[in-house]
Amino acid sequence: MGGISLITFVENIHLKLSFKPNTLYFKRPFKIAHGVRTSTPIVIIELEHEGIIGYGEASMPPYLGESHETVLAFLKNVSFLLEKHKDPFQIESILMEIDLFAPNNSAAKASIDIALHDLIGKLKNKPCWQLFDADKNNASFTTYTLGMDEPEAIKQKIEDGKDFKILKVKLNGENDKAIINNIRSITNKPIAIDVNQGWKNKEDVLEMIYWLSEKNVLFIEQALAKHNLEDAHWLFERSPLPLYADESIQRYNDMDRMKDCFHGINIKLMKCTGMHEAFKMIKRARELNLKVLIGCMSETSCAISAAAQLSPFADYADLDGALLINNNLFDGITFIEGKITLNDMPGIGVVPKENN
Repeated sequence: MGGISLITFVENIHLKLSFKPNTLYFKRPFKIAHGVRTSTPIVIIELEHEGIIGYGEASMPPYLGESHETVLAFLKNVSFLLEKHKDPFQIESILMEIDLFAPNNSAAKASIDIALHDLIGKLKNKPCWQLFDADKNNASFTTYTLGMDEPEAIKQKIEDGKDFKILKVKLNGENDKAIINNIRSITNKPIAIDVNQGWKNKEDVLEMIYWLSEKNVLFIEQALAKHNLEDAHWLFERSPLPLYADESIQRYNDMDRMKDCFHGINIKLMKCTGMHEAFKMIKRARELNLKVLIGCMSETSCAISAAAQLSPFADYADLDGALLINNNLFDGITFIEGKITLNDMPGIGVVPKENN
């Protein structure tokens, strides 16, 4: 028996990418071993599907080697790859395609990853921490960062971070003991030390670490130059305090060579290209018996909230970036006495602030 063949026309709904550069300004000049900064360039992206928007962010501190120009060029060049996709749930293949398009560009890639996760969470009406099967009640406490400064300025920064249980102190080999003694004259809160490759001679470094081990210090981050793994291994075998890699580790493929040089790793979305790879790194870290610190650059609550979705899997977190700037563009996660408080909003849990 013959019949009528019905043809259903369905509108092709593709991913749509848009992006806009911006600049974040620190509340106070931010000094670390690399130098002093008052601002950080960022790019905010929107990834739209079926009228739903996922937000992402690229933050470009100088040492990443990215800029407004490079990120905007990369996003423009890969937009056709995204816009040919109709199914954002194919996240693994989409991100692999983006990653293979060009080397490096990790912050630009992270912005796409974050937006995809935000979009998928919204389409599923689930927060990303739930998509990763995390328990939000296990979210870490974040450190509050004190950049290097004069005694009175450090005193004010400690007051700014009075609600936080752990401080993070930047050192660079100049006046380090004076900085710590100044802090200890004000508070005995636990501190994490971040050297940003600022120390040089391994014997002097070991002596300094022993001195710090008597000052209620939790761990030392990136004591030596990032490529100096021989001395890092020497220090690893002797240090009385845990040693964490930051600049020495960027992505998943760096991990295996770190296991005999550091006790832990600092995973940052802007280094590793986003949440997808960060989660893989966390799982691999556990296999290698490495501790995990979830870190950040100077970022808005968009990227901070994205990283925070993984904080229940971390031993420590350093996610205070949005607290140190005066023009945060999003409302997102909050902190209760320094503890990361994840909300139940779908996606990464952020809302753009008005007039931004």
